[in-house]
Amino acid sequence: FKPPVTLEYLDERPNIPEGYRGVPTLVKDPNGLEKCVSCQLCEFVCPPKAIRITPGAIAEDAENAHVEKAPQEFEINMLRCIYCGLCQEVCPEEAIFLQDIFSLCGTSRGELVFKKDKLYELGGTLPDDHYKWDHKKAAELEGTPHH
Repeated sequence: FKPPVTLEYLDERPNIPEGYRGVPTLVKDPNGLEKCVSCQLCEFVCPPKAIRITPGAIAEDAENAHVEKAPQEFEINMLRCIYCGLCQEVCPEEAIFLQDIFSLCGTSRGELVFKKDKLYELGGTLPDDHYKWDHKKAAELEGTPHH
């Protein structure tokens, strides 16, 4: 006896294999801060030019002022995205990840151009073994140069 293959989608979801390349999203560090530093490597490497970043300065009194810059605007046009994963691979800060989201729909083209808020909402916070910015901030507070 073979079990049925058909799933009652929405109520039943397929098992997503490890390494699946779904919707690209932005993630925050365990402290809830933006990991993206607006280096724009993902924008440059994106074959269909689906990513657009406008770099912005960080206020000197902000908790993450030691990072230098963050995206003022960050958007991914999901109508252009080919889910290749190059943006995730090239990101030196591990700020962009392809999630296991495989179903997108919208009632207009504009709804499928995901802005920074939507990208963070989908990406959330991921564990980070590096705590890179915590180490740099600690070094700056101690007055020692950090490389």
